[in-house]
Amino acid sequence: MLVLTLVAAGVGFALLVVSLITGSVVWAWACIAVCLGGAILLLVGLLSGRRTTPRRRRR
Repeated sequence: MLVLTLVAAGVGFALLVVSLITGSVVWAWACIAVCLGGAILLLVGLLSGRRTTPRRRRR
């Protein structure tokens, strides 16, 4: 899940650079959409990681 979040951040940054170079609002909105998707993936990963509790060893 973390890898997908990092990929989304990279794509979002690339879209931000493209939107700044071209001056197009469409690319900026695409950047925002990709970044929001990455944030949602990050939250899902964090919440799913907290659900699993480590097992205790029995002696």
